[in-house]
Amino acid sequence: MSTAPAQPDPSPTSRPVRVGRLDPTRCSVTALVRGDSPVATAGPAQRWLLVEQPGPWGPDALLQSRFDAAVAPRLAARARAEGTRVLLVRRPGERLAESGHRWAYADSRPGREGLWWSTRETDADLLEAPWDGSMGERADGPVYLVCTHGQHDACCALRGRPLARALPAPDVWECSHLGGCRFATNVLVLPHGFAYAQVPGDGADLVTAHARGEVALPWLRGRTGLPMPAQAAQQAVRERLGLLGVDDLPLRGTHRLPGTDAEAAAGIERVEVVLVGPDGDVVVRVESRPTAEAAQLTCRAVHPAHPRAWTVLSIS
Repeated sequence: MSTAPAQPDPSPTSRPVRVGRLDPTRCSVTALVRGDSPVATAGPAQRWLLVEQPGPWGPDALLQSRFDAAVAPRLAARARAEGTRVLLVRRPGERLAESGHRWAYADSRPGREGLWWSTRETDADLLEAPWDGSMGERADGPVYLVCTHGQHDACCALRGRPLARALPAPDVWECSHLGGCRFATNVLVLPHGFAYAQVPGDGADLVTAHARGEVALPWLRGRTGLPMPAQAAQQAVRERLGLLGVDDLPLRGTHRLPGTDAEAAAGIERVEVVLVGPDGDVVVRVESRPTAEAAQLTCRAVHPAHPRAWTVLSIS
C-alpha cells in the first residue's frame, strides 16, 4: 500500500448554481416553507474514513457501490467498532470516472484535528491500515464535502451536485449521506467537523469564512461530535459575542436540569452548558422540545415525525 495525497483540482471559476427541478413536496422545499431550524442538528461522529469511490451509490453507499462487495461489510464492522464514520467520496462530475483509490482518515476531536490522505492498492488494504493519522500526507487546508447522495434522498442530489461543481475551493468532494436531508444543500468541512445547511449560491461566503479560520454562522448546523445542547449554546454565544473562530468556545461540560413529570412526558428537556469563553466560563441554559407539527423529514420518509427545536433560555 502506498501513501500519497489527493491532488486537489485548481480552484474553479465561480459560476451560477443551477438547481434541478424541485417540486413542492420535496423535503428540502417543505422544510424551507416551515422554517425548520438547522441549528444543533450536526451528527455525533468525530472520526471519519473518506473512501474515494466514483460511480453510482445505492441507498447504502458502501454496500451498494463499486467498492469490493466482500470487503464492504468487514470495513463497516471495523468502523462501528472504532467509532468511525465512513463516507464515500468522489470528485464533482466524476461519477463514472476511474478512482484514484484515494482515502483519508480525519479526526475532528478538539485538539486533535487533522486529515491525512493516502492511496490504496486494493479495497482490502483499508481493513488493516491504521486509522490514527500515522500514515498518509496531512491536508494543509479545509476539505469540503458536499452531500450529493441522490439514492438516499433526491434533494441531496438536486441541490448538492450543482454546489459541489461551483464551490470555489481547492479541495471539494461529493460525499455520501451526511444526515439532515431536508436541509440540503448539506456541507461538511473537515477536519474540524463543522456541518452546514442550505448553503446558498456557489458557497463562496462559506469558503471565505473558513479561509480566515472562522465559521460561516448563517448556515451553521453545529460541530459534529458535540452534544446537541452544546451546539445550540455555541451558536447562541457566537451570535451574541461575535466569536467566529473555529476553536472558539470549547465545551467544558453539560448538566441536565430537573423538570416536571409532565414535561418529561412531553419530551421537554433543559440543559445547562458551560463553554470556555475569552474572559472566563460562559453558562448557557437551553431548552429542547418536539415541534407541534409533525412533518416528512426526508423525501423517502414513510411516516411524519416531530423534529426537536432548541430555545436559549439564558446566557451568563
